Amino acid sequence: MPITTLDKSGQPVGPGDQIRILEVTPDPDMDEEDLELFLEMVGSVCEVEKVDEDGCAWVTIWWATSEGSITTTTALSPGQMQKVTRF
Repeated sequence: MPITTLDKSGQPVGPGDQIRILEVTPDPDMDEEDLELFLEMVGSVCEVEKVDEDGCAWVTIWWATSEGSITTTTALSPGQMQKVTRF
């Protein structure tokens, strides 16, 4: 059975749910180019891939660059995301 967590409003979030990224916590050792992409994740809507045992929801954003596609993956704590209702 998949693990779930809560979003900023206390709504349950699990794998397959859509969330909006409200904030991210960058690694202080990130280079400037990676940091820029990482910060651009804020406001994005994406699907939760998994929830870990610490209650963090893991998401991946795909970027199209001049060098091809790249991904940025991060773990979000409940206060860093908001569940988005699908229609």
